[in-house]
Amino acid sequence: MSIDTAKGVLGDATIAELETGLRGTVVRPGDPAYDQARAVWNAAHDKHPALVVRCAGTADVIRAVEFARSQDLLVAVRGGAHSIAGFSTCEGGIVIDLSAMKGAVVDPVRRRVVAQAGMTWGDLDHETQAFGLAVTGGLVSSTGVSGFTLGGGVGWLLRRHGLASDNLTAAEVVTADGRVVRADARENPELYWALRGGGGNFGVVTSLEFQLHPVGPQVLAGLIFYPADQARQVITGWRELTGAMPDELTTLINLTTAPPLPFLPEEVHGTRILALAGMYAGAPEDGEAAVAPLRTLGTPVADLMGPMPYLGMQSLLDPLWTAGAHNYFTSAFIEPSDDAVDAVLRHHAMSPTPFSELHLHQLGGAFARVPADATAFSQRDAGVLCNVIARSADGTGFDEHVAWARAARQEIAGHGRGTMYVNFTGDAAEDRVRASYPDAVHERLVRVKDAYDPTNMFRLNQNIRPSGAS
Repeated sequence: MSIDTAKGVLGDATIAELETGLRGTVVRPGDPAYDQARAVWNAAHDKHPALVVRCAGTADVIRAVEFARSQDLLVAVRGGAHSIAGFSTCEGGIVIDLSAMKGAVVDPVRRRVVAQAGMTWGDLDHETQAFGLAVTGGLVSSTGVSGFTLGGGVGWLLRRHGLASDNLTAAEVVTADGRVVRADARENPELYWALRGGGGNFGVVTSLEFQLHPVGPQVLAGLIFYPADQARQVITGWRELTGAMPDELTTLINLTTAPPLPFLPEEVHGTRILALAGMYAGAPEDGEAAVAPLRTLGTPVADLMGPMPYLGMQSLLDPLWTAGAHNYFTSAFIEPSDDAVDAVLRHHAMSPTPFSELHLHQLGGAFARVPADATAFSQRDAGVLCNVIARSADGTGFDEHVAWARAARQEIAGHGRGTMYVNFTGDAAEDRVRASYPDAVHERLVRVKDAYDPTNMFRLNQNIRPSGAS
């Protein structure tokens, strides 16, 4: 439905009826707050919804879902609004905006937290770190807790404590027929299985319960920068080290361009560079021996690895990932063979802008010990997740940048099983979704979709189509 069509269908009286049942607010085209309300983090998606319903709680979500169903509206669900593929907004439909739902209750004895779905990782980390606790969160603190978790959730605690979704103990979900259901290991267990990696396919998640772990407040973390001409020896040396690294240490290699920041020598500003980032999720003094080999993989341009607050590491990359740029991500689970390293280095050398990057996320540890069939996130035996990023500050040349990223991913993916990570997938095409899940997992997800959303109301996601959908 286009926005003009929606305007014709949704008269003032119809919208007024919706508003009377809400504690939150409705924003529509023409309202002073409309442009702010429709904006999302990824400016590559400039959509004009007919309505944005800013929900104040679960009751508002129920009302919005019922309204969308009665008016046959396209539905987008927004938490942190970071969806790379643009699923946080829509053209001519309704955005169910959860961003005002930021409550959290921490139980430090049981080490649990119940978080409303509008929280960002900055919000949640703030609450849990008050008790010296944390769960695997996003690499950028403005990322929404809900979408990140439902797609899996790769972060600095991955090797010590698994994915965010591995630590999800329960969720409250508003289904397509307006019911509120709880999903956990005993109640609606198939839905619980699907939510941990299957994305937002099955309803609107309004709250999430996580298992927490002692982390911080100080950790050993940061970045070590190496020049691009040492990239091959650094990556291959890092590859050899990963097999013996303790679970407490999670690392990431970023092939990027050196920003003009004061902690980097001026002569490398604007040149291609390798940043080796990592965090030791234990006592900082115990991590020194673990990170020491990372300092000798080459001749560092700058060594910024040291003790820092966990909250500092969680927000360290925020200045580089502010809202308003055009972004495209694509990904592949790979093994870092010599041929794979060659492909990564070749495409880094061809990267079209200083904002084009290739990330190599170290996996293994607790992540790998979760049985492949325990959750919908089943890629447990992969060694590395490669994320290829195209980014333009104002959209200039963005199509060409995206073409570079797709070509890079196509070649690099040949050094793995071809599967993707749904949170790092900028394309919404059905074949991309199928590339994210093995056949047996996809078939099981379809059965869950049939049970909870048989009409595919929630299709703005890496969509699992119900068996009856055309």
